[in-house]
Amino acid sequence: MKLSPKSWNSLDRNERDRIMARSRIDIDSIIEQTRPIVDAVHQEGDAALRRFTLQFDQVDLGDRDIMVGPQEFDRAEAMLDGTVRDALEYAIENVKRFHAAQVEYGMKTVEVRPGVVASERYTPIDRVGLYVPSGRGSFPSMLYMLAVPAVLAGVPVIAVTTPPAMDGTVDPAVLYAARLCGVDQVYRAGGAQAVAALAYGTESVPAVHKIVGPGSAWVAAAKRLVSDRVDTGVPAGPSESIVLADGAADPWRVALDLMIEAEHGSDSAAILVTHNEPLATAVAQYVTELIPEVPEPRRTFLQDVFSGYGGIILTDSEEQSIEFVNEFGPEHLLVTCRDSRAVAASITNASEILIGPHAAFSLANYAAGPNAVLPTGGWSRTFGPVSVHDFQRPSSVVEITPRGYEEMRDHVIALADYEGFFTHAAALRRRGERSGE
Repeated sequence: MKLSPKSWNSLDRNERDRIMARSRIDIDSIIEQTRPIVDAVHQEGDAALRRFTLQFDQVDLGDRDIMVGPQEFDRAEAMLDGTVRDALEYAIENVKRFHAAQVEYGMKTVEVRPGVVASERYTPIDRVGLYVPSGRGSFPSMLYMLAVPAVLAGVPVIAVTTPPAMDGTVDPAVLYAARLCGVDQVYRAGGAQAVAALAYGTESVPAVHKIVGPGSAWVAAAKRLVSDRVDTGVPAGPSESIVLADGAADPWRVALDLMIEAEHGSDSAAILVTHNEPLATAVAQYVTELIPEVPEPRRTFLQDVFSGYGGIILTDSEEQSIEFVNEFGPEHLLVTCRDSRAVAASITNASEILIGPHAAFSLANYAAGPNAVLPTGGWSRTFGPVSVHDFQRPSSVVEITPRGYEEMRDHVIALADYEGFFTHAAALRRRGERSGE
């Protein structure tokens, strides 16, 4: 394939809308196809999980337990290459260092008025489900990005679902990462059926209060279907990235970085936005040359992305490039400009902002410390990266003394009367009528 830059100002409304929509179009189209899967798991439990694992993953679980046993964790650790174990230990330590600073035990107590004392208390969510994809490869990094903040938050029950390999086993690096994080409930189930199992519970998989983790369009569709029953957390769907660059950027490095997130799958989005035409042309040439060197199936993913949800957008100015990024609201953003920090300061909608030519998406995806599970589909406008806070819930704590009661009483009666809430006011007006009887 040959990649060619597109002038943003020359695109019509439909072309612009398609770029901004990315794979949300595909999610919308498969909602009704996903519904029978979710309903079957709800009604049939483990039997439906086993059937769909055979149907969609071509894996016959046979008499295997859906939950991974301790011996499988032991075998995984023993068979894993030492360099991979070391890399996992290094990355997990970095992620722990970052997220440990997010742990909240409560805000400072505030005396709102004399005798009115308020604070905020954080407690862990009782049960959470972590979805770790593997349909397009092995993703132990997703396991620890989810498990580290969940464990630090103090969640009592953490259930991990992940698609099994063809022999029914779970990826050894995922299991080793789970063990390092202190998680031992791992279930061999993926796709929409795993989301349904976490939402409704089965004989093997516990029902949870919240499901966190990225996945395919099918996973995203299933989350949408169960969202009235369970909190589906950060909207994390197919991967998306933007490289924002100017004439100071090295086109070779830009080309390499542009391809990183595109290899996740055909439904990913990867865009270079620049106002520098020579850079756009050079990057297009490099990407065209590099794609044939990539092994399958990643090569096909790259080809699909750069002929679908990705490409090179040529703007008229740096200001227009920034406007494009803020309108798109990308999951991953790399800024590589003459003054990358100044440009990055103008970005208001991006889940992750990487600054400078050395801040490759790869580094942030694995080991920089901040979480790499990020909102997609433009949800960076209201959501942030997965954090310890995603696994905790705040409660307001208020204590009112007699002095505080007298301070507030008449003001609250006046407001309750104005809004027409009779018993709100009566509870204060008549509080002393029969007190002590």
